[in-house]
Amino acid sequence: MAKILCVLYDDPVTGYPKSYARDDVPKVERYPGGQTAPTPKRIDFKPGELLGSVSGELGLRKFLEEGGHRLVVTSDKEGADSVFERELPDADIVISQPFWPAYLTPERIAKAKNLKLAITAGIGSDHVDLQAAIKHGVTVAEVTYSNSISVSEHVVMMILGLVRNYIPSYQWVVKGGWNIADCVARSYDLEAMNVGTVAAGRIGLAVLRRLKPFDVKLHYTDRHRLPEAQEHELGLTWHPTVESMIKVCDVVTINALLHPETEHLFNDALIAKMKRGAYLVNTARGRICDRDAIVRALESGQLAGYAGDVWFPQPAPADHPWRSMPHHGMTPHISGSSLSAQARYAAGTREILECWFDKRPIREEYLIVDGGKLAGAGAHSYSVAKP
Repeated sequence: MAKILCVLYDDPVTGYPKSYARDDVPKVERYPGGQTAPTPKRIDFKPGELLGSVSGELGLRKFLEEGGHRLVVTSDKEGADSVFERELPDADIVISQPFWPAYLTPERIAKAKNLKLAITAGIGSDHVDLQAAIKHGVTVAEVTYSNSISVSEHVVMMILGLVRNYIPSYQWVVKGGWNIADCVARSYDLEAMNVGTVAAGRIGLAVLRRLKPFDVKLHYTDRHRLPEAQEHELGLTWHPTVESMIKVCDVVTINALLHPETEHLFNDALIAKMKRGAYLVNTARGRICDRDAIVRALESGQLAGYAGDVWFPQPAPADHPWRSMPHHGMTPHISGSSLSAQARYAAGTREILECWFDKRPIREEYLIVDGGKLAGAGAHSYSVAKP
């Protein structure tokens, strides 16, 4: 019998939904590039349900309890007296989401003597200290690609929201006004702008594909250059460094993983090299940007706008300066947790668990750390600090 400790975000303030806006969600069987969507033996939920909150339990309880396992679900994850901290020492498996991460620090991993598997329900496993996982022989897996398209749609929405000054314009309507001049004084067309992505993996490439019809000039930088045919198809300009790309871009979107090479990448010095009045969108990880440097750039006008749905820490405290800085379009970390995405990453979490309990190999594309080293998707995308 295994003990599974699952950390999920809280239910809606009005209570767990009794009905939904739509009756179903379209089924995705394959992702761009051919990778199949999660293929568990079966599921015990209806796609389109709220699965990522505490009451949703990722649809796992029936499956796990029928297998004789114990499932503990909580949203209480911070501090020495949290449920997560109390339940961790004898947990065999920890499941967490990037949107409400249970930070598995070196200290916590050392304390969790039974921990064998850490699953990210979604994509992005930087809330797990990968070096510590390697040291202690903990397998780390995530549901790769399950919500990549969800995030890319959110990026495009945020770019348009900033450039067209959507949020302030909407607020005038709510206030009862008809303040056209106030609305358009900071509104521009995206057409013909230079838009670049930092990293062109699954999310970054999906953003580029979705922006091509807007007749923009597309740029990217990535340590893995795309095939020449793909660059030609999308009209992409590749840049060998972040610095060379941001100098020419009106809009920059960050779609990189958080690791030692990207932490606090966008600091005062780098932002100063951007065009004055550029827009920056970050749906990757909050710590890729220096928190106070972003505030200063918005206040000075170096940045015309900043949008994102990633913070550090998460959840962000009430006094986090990104809540009150000018010209922002921040959301809580929701880009990859639509009801559509939840159906996929819940199914993928179950697939990983089925493989683990059946002693079958976990898909290579789901693996981040395995056998005491970076593996699968992790070996391609992550780096770890040298001990």
